[in-house]
Amino acid sequence: RMIGVGYRREFRPWLAARPPGVTCLEITAEHFYGEGDDHLSELAASYPLFVHGLGLSLGTSGPLDPARLRQFARVARIAQAKWISEHVAFTRTAETDLGHLNPVRPTREAARALADHARELSEFCGKPLLLENITTHIRMRGDLSEPEFLNEVCARAGCGLLLDVTNLYINSRNHGFNPLHWLADLDTRRVRQLHIVGYSEREGRLMDDHAAAVQPELLELARSVVARAPVEAIILERDAAFPACDAMDAEIAKLLRIDGRN
Repeated sequence: RMIGVGYRREFRPWLAARPPGVTCLEITAEHFYGEGDDHLSELAASYPLFVHGLGLSLGTSGPLDPARLRQFARVARIAQAKWISEHVAFTRTAETDLGHLNPVRPTREAARALADHARELSEFCGKPLLLENITTHIRMRGDLSEPEFLNEVCARAGCGLLLDVTNLYINSRNHGFNPLHWLADLDTRRVRQLHIVGYSEREGRLMDDHAAAVQPELLELARSVVARAPVEAIILERDAAFPACDAMDAEIAKLLRIDGRN
């Protein structure tokens, strides 16, 4: 099983030392739109890469944005991506770019539309696709539960899952459900990759700000997922409060212990 990080330029000095345990990287596609091709090629020569999208808005009705689709596919090609991923979410309406991930109501109609977009993205890029669960401020209701919705979308699209363990844990705490019961309803055979990062707490609610060390309860939940699913890669995310190299080594060591390595 591969262990890696979501690549950020702040990690370049750390990665230059070839930290032990890091065997892959995840690239955010939008960070390489229109620039950085040479650097991306250098990364692809050093590590297996996965390409992760933020703004394709698979949950928006109507056609995908062709310019964004072409940019995403170009990054995936240069990165020689093992697979690509996007969110079960929408980031824009027909008129407005909302600038953040918004939940899709878990209905069969929405599952069909999102699956159509997922299949289009995978075919356009010529790469396997994984879909990621997101955090939500409110718990969306529909014809299906969230795990049933993810199962339906993936079955229709023929794609896999990128299970964000932190997002699942945060939602379970904020919305009052048992994450292990949630996992029991999920077709975990489709889970190929995990995301994990520490959470923060504000006024009694957990927040996903990608700026904290991974807590023990997240590691325990990740172990539960790994025991159920054919996970091929675990990616540590960090987008703020970047730690020193020795602290990053310690974070990677935590992920190695999830995988049963010391």
